[in-house]
Amino acid sequence: MKIWLDGKLVDESEAKISVFDHGLLYGDGVFEGLRFYNGRVFRLEEHIRRLFDSAHAICLELPWTQEEVIKFTCETVAANGLTDGYIRLVVTRGAGELGLNPYLCKTPSMFIIASTIKLYPEEYYQNGLAIITCATRRPAPAALMPQVKSLNYLNNIMAKVEAIQSNALEAVMLNEQGYVAECTGDNLFLIKNGVLLTPLISDGALDGITRAVILELADQLGVPFKEKSLTRYDIYTADECFLTGTAAEVIPVVSLDRRKIGDGKPGEFTKRFLKAFHELAGSTGTPVA
Repeated sequence: MKIWLDGKLVDESEAKISVFDHGLLYGDGVFEGLRFYNGRVFRLEEHIRRLFDSAHAICLELPWTQEEVIKFTCETVAANGLTDGYIRLVVTRGAGELGLNPYLCKTPSMFIIASTIKLYPEEYYQNGLAIITCATRRPAPAALMPQVKSLNYLNNIMAKVEAIQSNALEAVMLNEQGYVAECTGDNLFLIKNGVLLTPLISDGALDGITRAVILELADQLGVPFKEKSLTRYDIYTADECFLTGTAAEVIPVVSLDRRKIGDGKPGEFTKRFLKAFHELAGSTGTPVA
């Protein structure tokens, strides 16, 4: 496997960073996850734009242009001879002295991995997920901005631990007011009486790229949608539920906290969105070569 690391493609065994890198020491950095299908990177420009927005929000000045990062990303995919897979693009604050001061890190570091990923077994895309509500809450936006895809992912990891310990693959995370924010790594959607519902960004959800695609598809499919504050009651009483994310794509949910959602099977609206997403993702994107 070839890894793009600070300006050059290197073998996986040579892809190393300093133990003094603040991304490793303090989780000081940002990242993006991207998908590519049929030799095209899906929504590449949007992902890179968000990467730069995340970096800007934490006062991390990148020495590359967005156009250069797009070029590096495509080069990495091409170098690995892949046509379908997943990209992890990580920018750290770089090596510096011990201590929190980010201004002691002179040069950011960036690496790009192009590989494969399977977040959930295929059977769950057919039959749906059984998920739980976890006790771990999403941080308040004033404490940790949900729109910044930072390397500090411990909040989500502890929520994932709860899910796994409860024999579930995913968990709903609430904010401090008790409203649904998102899942540990995915945005959440409901169908109720033919209307598509999803939590407000201000309630702690990431403004996901795949989330935006689903809202675009809702317009195309003629499905009305609302972004609103949601509670667990709304999930329990929904007709359908599904999750979205770059790694997860679109996956049905059939129960929450052992309570059946709808008839306990992936619904027709969910199937329509899943089909429309795969058709769009498989036919559009930025060519890697």
